[in-house]
Amino acid sequence: MPRKFKVISGRGEALPEADGLLSPEEEFRHFRNVSDSVVQKALDTWAELWNELQGAVTHGILVSPEVQRGFEPRDGWPEFLEKMWLLKHYLDYVKRFCQGKA
Repeated sequence: MPRKFKVISGRGEALPEADGLLSPEEEFRHFRNVSDSVVQKALDTWAELWNELQGAVTHGILVSPEVQRGFEPRDGWPEFLEKMWLLKHYLDYVKRFCQGKA
């Protein structure tokens, strides 16, 4: 059985009752929760990709000659590694935003 909620605009006036509609605050909270979940999955995926390079990449920038022979990024290693780090920083920022910490 659906409940009826009275939506208040914040100006002291009541708006017509609505069935199953979320308030703007509840919609935003839902958006943030979904975004937080998706961004966490993206960060986990990034970590998996980065872990694959561990041992083959030293100090986050130098690639061993053996790895270079087996895998060659299209734009070269410096650009590939820079993009990996940028992706992580972008995702970290979005995650903090979604948690309300940005």
